[in-house]
Amino acid sequence: MSQRTAIQTNAAPGAIGPYSQAIVSGALVFTSGQVGLDPASGELVPGDAADQARQALHNVTAVLDAAGSGWDRVLKVTIFLVDLGNFAAVNEVYSTFLVPPFPARSTVAVQALPTGALVEIETVALAGEG
Repeated sequence: MSQRTAIQTNAAPGAIGPYSQAIVSGALVFTSGQVGLDPASGELVPGDAADQARQALHNVTAVLDAAGSGWDRVLKVTIFLVDLGNFAAVNEVYSTFLVPPFPARSTVAVQALPTGALVEIETVALAGEG
């Protein structure tokens, strides 16, 4: 049986359900999906999908940091969009958080997201520092 360690940080929004912000198991970190909630207020940041994506990426960054990892250790990203028409705008923001070699990525259209968010982002990363 593998060991699982829950990750929790106040630098990202708390879980709004029965889940952890991330789980570390072995050499991997699995982050839960992050939306554009401001961790201080618990409210969605004002603006469009790009603004929400930027905040979601900051939230993922905080969770990865708390797990002792970072964007340079990310292997896989999944982005969920309510409107694929926002793909280019979200992609532009996303590209500012990463350096080559870029992780594998999927972008999926969904009908709706929690809290009325327009975008949600989750990752799988290597645990520990590179």
